[in-house]
Amino acid sequence: MTRTLLIRGMLVGILAGLLVFAFAKLFGEPEVDLAIAFEDHVHQLAGDAPEPELVSRAVQASWGLLTGVVVYGAAIGGIFSLLFAFAHGRLGRLGPRTTAALLALAGFVAIVLVPQLKYPANPPSFGNPETIGSRTALYFGMIVISIVAMVAAVNLGRGLLARLGTWNAVIAAAAVYVVVVAIAGYVMPPVNEVPAAFSAVVLWNFRLASLGMQVILWTTLGLGFGALAAHTLHSRQGAQGLPHRL
Repeated sequence: MTRTLLIRGMLVGILAGLLVFAFAKLFGEPEVDLAIAFEDHVHQLAGDAPEPELVSRAVQASWGLLTGVVVYGAAIGGIFSLLFAFAHGRLGRLGPRTTAALLALAGFVAIVLVPQLKYPANPPSFGNPETIGSRTALYFGMIVISIVAMVAAVNLGRGLLARLGTWNAVIAAAAVYVVVVAIAGYVMPPVNEVPAAFSAVVLWNFRLASLGMQVILWTTLGLGFGALAAHTLHSRQGAQGLPHRL
């Protein structure tokens, strides 16, 4: 059964990657082009020679982008399906659709939303090459803290169910998660390498597009995989004469 769910998760991830690609072409790539044009203009003013392109911009914005988001979507879809296989049946009486939707919501919040609130996405042409290592470490460090806090909050909520009831347990767990990530966001050093002269509108649109791509990915995983998982599990339960849950 896990193998079947894994394949379905990867297929849904590929579909999500295709949807993300279409969205990125319409809303993300124009902002990247504007950011690159700004960087080229700055280099021209400084008299710097243009850097050679290892991969042409045309390839980056077409096949390169498509390959990247599809492979990423398949990988995330596979991991998501394995997490679903572990979580299903361990979150009370939730059915496969609800379990998948909640997992997708938790994943989006922990892996995307909270880290980007602290370290929002910037166009790829920005940033000091000498600090890329430290910036990457800070961003992934925030992701790790957010995931650990999310797992701890879920376990706390499950432990409080019997004492506080579902509603109060969920509120308490959510409050603990918010407090932990808020403290982490306050303690971790800020990163701001966006040039002061860069257009705030272009930066805002790029960050919205980056967030929109993740919304599409995780929504497709939560709803699409949930539907396939429900069909798979219900077929198995039907063969065994067991009741279905949503």
